Amino acid sequence: MTELIAAIDQGTTSTRCILFDPTGEPLASAQMEHAQHTPAPGLVEHDAGEIRRNTDKVVREALAHAGASKVVAVGITNQRETVVFWNRETGEPCANAIVWQDTRTRQLCDELGADEGAERFRATCGLPLSTYFSGPKITWALRHVEGLRAQAEAGRVLCGTMDSWVIWNLTGGPRGGRHVTDVTNASRTMLMDLASLDWDEGVLEAFSIPRSLLPEIVPSSDAEAFGRTAADGPFGASVPITAAVGDQQAALIGQGCFSPGDAKNTYGTGCFLLSNTGERPVTSTSGMLTTLAYRFADAPAVYALEGSVAVAGSLVQWLRDNLGFFENAEEVEALARTVPDSGGVFVVPAFSGLFAPRWRPDARGVIVGLTRFVERGHIARAALEATCFQTREVLAAMEADTGLSLDCLKVDGGMVANELLMQTQADLLGIPVVRPAVIETTAVGAAFAAGMAVGYYPPPMELARQWREERRWTPDLPAPERAERARGWDRAVERSLGWVE
Repeated sequence: MTELIAAIDQGTTSTRCILFDPTGEPLASAQMEHAQHTPAPGLVEHDAGEIRRNTDKVVREALAHAGASKVVAVGITNQRETVVFWNRETGEPCANAIVWQDTRTRQLCDELGADEGAERFRATCGLPLSTYFSGPKITWALRHVEGLRAQAEAGRVLCGTMDSWVIWNLTGGPRGGRHVTDVTNASRTMLMDLASLDWDEGVLEAFSIPRSLLPEIVPSSDAEAFGRTAADGPFGASVPITAAVGDQQAALIGQGCFSPGDAKNTYGTGCFLLSNTGERPVTSTSGMLTTLAYRFADAPAVYALEGSVAVAGSLVQWLRDNLGFFENAEEVEALARTVPDSGGVFVVPAFSGLFAPRWRPDARGVIVGLTRFVERGHIARAALEATCFQTREVLAAMEADTGLSLDCLKVDGGMVANELLMQTQADLLGIPVVRPAVIETTAVGAAFAAGMAVGYYPPPMELARQWREERRWTPDLPAPERAERARGWDRAVERSLGWVE
């Protein structure tokens, strides 16, 4: 019977289960999308009950595809910052989950900033006050969801990010489920002290969040900390859960970025560039986030700088679903290739404001440069370029913080199958872009973290040596033209600012 590692990847648009063999190759998988609820402008929600059911289904389906096999450990990776409240006795969600893209907490963030502004808590948690993070979402829900604070103070409600929700359900739910989160997910809440790796009492008081709501913070990879799956659950056996890692940190692990200075960029719903900074947190002066990269069992925590772009792949979905440009997201490349360039069009996809390095929640999406000459292909090409321009800004800010310049950029995520996007990214960065043999490194990272805890996979640096390059794109755009196009992007961004009063 083949022994395998199961990785559950609970993402923004879907949930997957992938089973990996000892060489790190995927043996079987299953995936299900879940609904995106947008009840009003700026509001983005998920049905956590739907996600729980989908998780069970994809696990069972992947196991069925694998045939005669035994899962020896489970790793979880997840969309970060998305917040769920649930009743600890019934296991049912108290309301829809508030998704990381949601901007309803903008006024609350202004209130929490008071006279000190967005930097009020950065020294403790490494993050600016922003609608992006979990803490303001928790405070908002406690204020606005009827009866929630009273239930929370009575001990009847639990709260966590999606890793906590998935683990609690897999380990038994109301029948004794483990309420835990790992350091990477906790570092995205604004509520964890980067030094102590525990919830900060002063920040909790400022946010008016009862500590009893929150999960225990544990390492990202540990043989005992997460508990075991319920025998009557989707795995059909008691299997140790040995890892939980936020999706972008999981991709860092999957790319073998275990040395200070190693960096990767993930192109998914959003776009996330992380750089390993070693065992000390680096404070950014350029709009980057200081965050946890991972912590493996009792080893020291490893930190990272991160630049987060809110809208990347979701812009392609918007062209598909809202504007009807094509039926399948993969068709965007063919449409963009019908024209030689964007025809002077720029798309600034500030649907949830602008994240790093600008941090402007008042920005809104714009399309500029339209003339009668422009057709759908120009807009499709400009949409792909928007991801590349935003990545360019983030990389420049990260290099300013670290004093290091990358000689190439490792990339991963669903969008890197788009070869036009990858060539455009190399052109606008002026450095090679490198795609690994396995592009879905988020699930790979969760599997590696889980497998290392039980001796199924080797230690980190040996894993890094096993990383394999599949394709490389080199820049083909003259530097003066690169600079001119960047100036055009800056002018377009200026048009997007200040729309929310």
